[in-house]
Amino acid sequence: MTGFLLAGLQYEPVLRDQAANIATSSRLVREAAAAGARLVVLPEAASAGYMFTDRDDARRHAEPVPGGPVASAWAALAAELDLWIVGGITELAVEEGREKVYNAAALFGPDGHVGTFRKAHLWNFEKELYDRQEDGFPVFRTPLGNIGIGICYDAWFPETFRSAALGGADLLALPSNWVPVPGQPEDAPAMANLMCMTAAHSNQFYVAGVSRTGVEGDQPFIGRSVIVGPDGWPLAGPAGGEGEAVLLAEVDLIGSREERHGNPFNQPLGDRRTDVYRSGDFTPEPPRPAGDPA
Repeated sequence: MTGFLLAGLQYEPVLRDQAANIATSSRLVREAAAAGARLVVLPEAASAGYMFTDRDDARRHAEPVPGGPVASAWAALAAELDLWIVGGITELAVEEGREKVYNAAALFGPDGHVGTFRKAHLWNFEKELYDRQEDGFPVFRTPLGNIGIGICYDAWFPETFRSAALGGADLLALPSNWVPVPGQPEDAPAMANLMCMTAAHSNQFYVAGVSRTGVEGDQPFIGRSVIVGPDGWPLAGPAGGEGEAVLLAEVDLIGSREERHGNPFNQPLGDRRTDVYRSGDFTPEPPRPAGDPA
């Protein structure tokens, strides 16, 4: 049997307070473990919060991965509880003698740090805070299955999911800080939920989109965490828009491969037409001056 219980932990990290975030995340990870979870996904920026004022602010609350205080706490939990943790973390790295700060998510297992993904698509003010990763979309092989990682705004790019799927991922873990989408009808599903469902269906793998709640500064967050199966339908959630939630879903990453790769009707990976797809860089047209005819 290769199935197991996957947990998504929705809560409100505290800006610039790593000790408080260690305490809250540890409490909820233990709650998920007590329910039988083997893999736990936490929100984006769960180590030190999100709304930093500038790069120096982010730098002061970043940490090495592995070895930083939050990273070490999560690694110790994974070892103690015999499970895997994916959590959003503000990472401080030194590369070629230069300090870099990343919006990252790290995977820890019972034997320690497995790997780190750095957010590929930086949103809004993030471009001023973080360095951009250049390493693509790695897929981490574990006894539970193959785990890809994206972070929040990465979900707005289908290439994120497709790159992970082509790399052999059975699951895309998506730590997120989802915010309200302007113009969204109150009775419509959250746009982020639709992104997760569509991507899961079109790539025939699991997606765990785990967001946060609360407000930092003047920025509200919507929660709505969801775990989606390879058919595109939610297995747990969407969670509510406030407070904490522990989503639990029975999944089988390894066991899902046969159906995904053997479906005679629907093979989004095998039926791709790479010979007709457009490639190259898109360059948007500059805006026209007011009054300029189209």
